[in-house]
Amino acid sequence: MEMTIQPILPRPIKRPVIIAGPCSAETEVQVMETARQLKKAGQEIDFFRSGIWKPRTRPNSFEGVGKEGLQWLKKVKAEFGFKTCTEVANTAHVFHALKSDVDLLWLGARTTVNPFSVQEIADALEGVDKPILIKNPINPDLGLWIGAIERIYKAGLTRIGVIHRGFSSHGETKFRNIPRWQIAIELKRRFPDLMMICDNSHICGRRDLLAEIAQQAMDLNYDGIMTETHCTPDEAWSDAAQQITPDVFKKLVDGLVIREEQSQDQVFNENIGGLRKQIDELDEEIINLLGNRMELADAIGAYKKRNNISILQSSRFNEIVEQAVVQGANRGLSQGFITTLLHAIHQESINHQKEVYQQTK
Repeated sequence: MEMTIQPILPRPIKRPVIIAGPCSAETEVQVMETARQLKKAGQEIDFFRSGIWKPRTRPNSFEGVGKEGLQWLKKVKAEFGFKTCTEVANTAHVFHALKSDVDLLWLGARTTVNPFSVQEIADALEGVDKPILIKNPINPDLGLWIGAIERIYKAGLTRIGVIHRGFSSHGETKFRNIPRWQIAIELKRRFPDLMMICDNSHICGRRDLLAEIAQQAMDLNYDGIMTETHCTPDEAWSDAAQQITPDVFKKLVDGLVIREEQSQDQVFNENIGGLRKQIDELDEEIINLLGNRMELADAIGAYKKRNNISILQSSRFNEIVEQAVVQGANRGLSQGFITTLLHAIHQESINHQKEVYQQTK
C-alpha cells in the first residue's frame, strides 16, 4: 500500500523532537508542577505527554484518572504554552481527547497488537486532522505495526509517526523491553517518511539506561525521543523506576550528540564511497558463497533421501554453531549475531532439502 505520509510537525533544526511529561496524570498539582519544572529548566519540548487512561497488566493497579485529567492538560497548554499529547485506546478516549483539544494522540503497544482496536480508533478519527503516533506492538511483529499505520492512514490521516518502545520478552534482560533495533530500522527502510520517536523510558524501565538508549536512537538517525519526566519520580503512581526529574531530563537532552545524516565534505564522501564499494564487493561474494552452500545442501538432501535419512540432524547443527561462535569471537562477532545468522542459513538449507524430498524421480 503506497502512502504519502506527512511529518507530525516540522523537525526542529539541530535538535530532535522532544516529548516529555509524566507517565500518568495523577493529580492536578503533580501535572502542573512537572510542567512548571520543565519550563523552568529551559528545555524546549514539542509535546507535553501524560497518560490519562492507563492500560495495566493486572486489575487493582492505578489505571489513570480518566477524562478529568484532560482538563489539567488544557491548563498546561494555557499556562506554559506546551502542546499536549496522550494515549487513546478506544472510541470514547478519542472523543474526549478531541473535545479537550489534545494536540497529538498516540496508540499504545497493547492497542497496536489488536487490529480490531486499531480499526475502532481509525473509524473514530476519520475526517480529523491530528498528528498520530503509533507504538510498536508488544510482540516483535512488524506486520502488525505496519497494519496499524495503514488502518490509520486509510481513515484519512496523513500526519503519522511511530514510537519505538521495545518488545516484550521472557527471561532476564537488562531492559524492560528489548529494543530489537533491526525491526524499527526495517520499518523506517520501508517507510522513510515516517517520523520515528524513541520511547527510551519503556525500553529501559530504569533511569540509569535512559541516556544510553537515547543516544543510540540519535546515532540511528531517529527523529526524537519520548521520555517520562515527573516532579517527584520516586513517588510516581506508575512506572516510578523509569521516570526522571525535569532537571535530569534537561541534562540528558543537552548531552545528546546529534549526528548529520549526510556530509558535504568531498574527502569524506570519497573515502566512505571507497569503503562502501568494498562492502558491496564482499556482499556479492557472501551471496555467491551462500548460493554454493545451498547447492551442497541440495546434494546432501538427495543423498539423505536415497538412504532414507531424516532431513534434520540436530547434533550436526549444534556442532556447526559451537564452532562458528568460537571463530566469530576471534573476529569480533557477537554470539547473538553468529547464532542468528546460522539459524537463518540452517532454515534455508532445510527448505532446500524439503524441496528435494518432495521431488519425484
